[in-house]
Amino acid sequence: MNDGLRFARWRIGLFLFGVFLSFGVIAHYCVGARWPPGELFMQNITLWWACPWTLSVAAVHAGGLGMVAIGLTMAVMERASLPIRASGLPLLLCVVGLLGVFGVGYAGYFVFDAIWPSFYYSPISKGKNIWLIGQALFILLYFIGILMAFRELPPGHSMERPIA
Repeated sequence: MNDGLRFARWRIGLFLFGVFLSFGVIAHYCVGARWPPGELFMQNITLWWACPWTLSVAAVHAGGLGMVAIGLTMAVMERASLPIRASGLPLLLCVVGLLGVFGVGYAGYFVFDAIWPSFYYSPISKGKNIWLIGQALFILLYFIGILMAFRELPPGHSMERPIA
């Protein structure tokens, strides 16, 4: 039950962290962008129109929700005395993946903007591509952690009780 609860606890922590992240998106909308959007930006909806942090905030929220689902599933299975091959590595990969998305996508935005001013709003492909690939790699790390967590669940067991 401990491994499932650890997943669920981390999710609660990441949910609260995600709420904090959302305030940055709201502040960005209220204050406005530092750089004026170029014509190419206005034509490309994949840039999530007004805020560069949308991807990282969404990844932390959705990823945390996935962690609570896995965690509660593990807790229920452990309570039902079904063996789980718990290694701790899936949890570590999920946490590092989500915090890495935050690091690159949210906090790292300011570093990338210092290196390539206006990289998000103007067509500076090199900066934008490195920034997006960095986020994608951490999302992949999270996804690998989730897949590993699924592999730790016992195969072929049904949670239904037999009818007496």
